[in-house]
Order: sequence, then structure tokens, then C-alpha cells
Amino acid sequence: MTEIERTIVKSPPELWELVDDDELIARWTEELTTESAELAVKICHREDGRRLHWEGSAEDVAIAVELEIAEKGWGTWISIKTAGSGERADADSVLERLLDELGSANRRPFSRG
Repeated sequence: MTEIERTIVKSPPELWELVDDDELIARWTEELTTESAELAVKICHREDGRRLHWEGSAEDVAIAVELEIAEKGWGTWISIKTAGSGERADADSVLERLLDELGSANRRPFSRG
């Protein structure tokens, strides 16, 4: 089992819009497992704006991912837990990178020239 948490400087609704996305969930599930084949992903529990729990599986691989967010000061606290037979050994570094991705600016208002 791997667990990571962080505060990201985005509003809870903005962060929820990013994480409650079928393509992102499928991509994260594949990146967190040792399986290279496409995984079947199923949302098991959803509390809008607060919590997501999903599972991914293939022949001999299964992983469960639980994501929770909450308002915290100037940003949003996010926690992600993973567990399963297909979890990568370096899942903690993968989760760090995925949280970096969530925290990065989607748009830059000014270009440098």
C-alpha cells in the first residue's frame, strides 16, 4: 500500500474537475500498475467534490485507488492511497509526479518573448 498527501494551490472545485475525469483515471491506473495491457477501470464510490474510489484490473493484476480532497487554507489538501497485486514498486514516486501534474498551471496568462 502506498499513501501520499499534499496541499495544492487550487480551489476544491477546480481540483475536483481535474480528477473526476475518466481519461485521467484510466491513465493514472495504468501508470500505477506493472501491467502494460489496458486495464478495466470501475468507479466504486464517488462523493462529488470530495472522494473517489476506483479499481483497475486485468488478468492477474488488480489495483485500488482512493482519492480524497478537502479545502485547506489557500488551497486544497489531497490524499491518494493505492493498494493491490499490480501496484508498482515505485508507486510513491509515480504518485508524487501525478500530484505535481495536478498542481501545475494549466494555462499561462502571459507568454515570455
